[in-house]
Amino acid sequence: MTTTDGTTSLTDNQELSSVAEAPPALPDPQVQPTMTVPQAGRYLGLQKAASYNAARRGEIPTISVGRRLLVPTAKLRALLGIDTATTDAAA
Repeated sequence: MTTTDGTTSLTDNQELSSVAEAPPALPDPQVQPTMTVPQAGRYLGLQKAASYNAARRGEIPTISVGRRLLVPTAKLRALLGIDTATTDAAA
């Protein structure tokens, strides 16, 4: 779109498409008790490799089930300060 002074501006659709989408809300631990490491990393703004590196360092809580490395949803929510009641009950 060209303005009256000859400069170009973004249309509403262009502005909206440039905004990064936020990840969906963290699931309820009763509904989805675990998630994969990359899924958990998305909530932290991490890419796949960075997520696995953080999990290896212990910065993301994980459990091993067979050969799978999973993140307990309740612990991730507590880490992010979303469920303070869960944190208090575990202490």
